Amino acid sequence: MIDPFGRFVSYLRVSVTDRCDLRCVYCMAEDMSFLPKADVLSLEELERLCTAFVRKGVRRIRLTGGEPLVRRNIMSLINGLGQLVHDGALDELTLTTNGTQLGKYAEGLAKAGIRRLNVSLDSLDPAKFAAATRWGRLDQVLDGIMAAKHAGLAIKINTVALKGLNDGEYDHLVEWCGTHGFDLCLIETMPMGEIHADRMEQYVPLSDIRADLHRRWTLSESDYRTGGPARYMDVAETGQRIGFITPMTHNFCETCNRVRVTCTGTLFMCLGQDDAVDLRTPLRCSEADQTLDRAIDAAIARKPKGHDFIIDRDSRPAVSRHMSVTGG
Repeated sequence: MIDPFGRFVSYLRVSVTDRCDLRCVYCMAEDMSFLPKADVLSLEELERLCTAFVRKGVRRIRLTGGEPLVRRNIMSLINGLGQLVHDGALDELTLTTNGTQLGKYAEGLAKAGIRRLNVSLDSLDPAKFAAATRWGRLDQVLDGIMAAKHAGLAIKINTVALKGLNDGEYDHLVEWCGTHGFDLCLIETMPMGEIHADRMEQYVPLSDIRADLHRRWTLSESDYRTGGPARYMDVAETGQRIGFITPMTHNFCETCNRVRVTCTGTLFMCLGQDDAVDLRTPLRCSEADQTLDRAIDAAIARKPKGHDFIIDRDSRPAVSRHMSVTGG
C-alpha cells in the first residue's frame, strides 16, 4: 500500500476498545460515554480486518485502546494475530497498555508472540499518578510492569509531558528506566477531544525538556527505529534510549507509514485529521474480502500529507474524537 506521497503503509494501529479503567486528564473526560456494544467489532471481525491489512503489506500491528486488556477475551485476538508472527506473515505484534492488567496477562502475552510493550506511566509519585489518572494506583501498575519484565517482554515507558504535574520528574524517570532496563519515550500532549481542561495549562514543548536533560545526561543521536514516530537518543549513563514524540513542535508526517482502525471499524488515515473510511460495512456485508480490499485501497489513496495540530488558548481541539477512540 503506497499513499499519494509515496509513503509505504506498513504499520497498523488497532483500537480494540474505547473503554479504559483509568481517566487520564489529557486523554479523557472524567464522565466519558462509551460506545454501545453493537457498534464495536467482534474479536473475530477485528482479526479478519487485521489479516486483510497483512495480506496487503502491513508488517507491524500495534493493539491499543482505550485499554486493550480490559476487552473481554482479548487473548483470543492476540493469540490469533500472534500466529501470523509465528508463520512469518507479520514481523511484529505489539501492545500499548496502561499496565493495570499486566499482572494477569504478561505471561500470556509473551507466549502469544508479543516481544515488547509500551506502558503509559506519567509519574513515579503515587499522588501525582493518581492525579494524572484520576483514580489509578501506582503500585498496581508498577507490579504489572515488573511482571512483564519477568516474562521477558521488552518495555518502553511512555510519559506524556504535563506542565505542573510531572515536569520535575524527567531525571528520575530516566534514572528509574535505566535501572530496570527500560527505554523511555516522552510525548507532547495533543489537542484531541474535549477534556474539560485548558490544554495550554498542560502543554510543554519537548524541546525545552530535551535541552534541560542535556545538562545532566550525555545524550547522543540514535539510529534506533521501531516503526513509530519517536526520534531516539542514547543515554550514555544508563545504556538505554530516550525517545521524543513531538507532534506539536516538530511533526513526523513526512515519514508516516501508519494508519489507524478504531474498534468500530473506522479507518483513519491520519491521527490529526477527521477524514475516515467505514470498513465495518464492507466487512459485514460479505464473507468474501473483495469489497473490503477495495475500501482499504480507496482509503490509502486519500491519506493526507500531515496533520494540523495547534494548541492555543482560543482553539478548540484539532479533532473532536478522543485519543481513546482513535487508538492511542
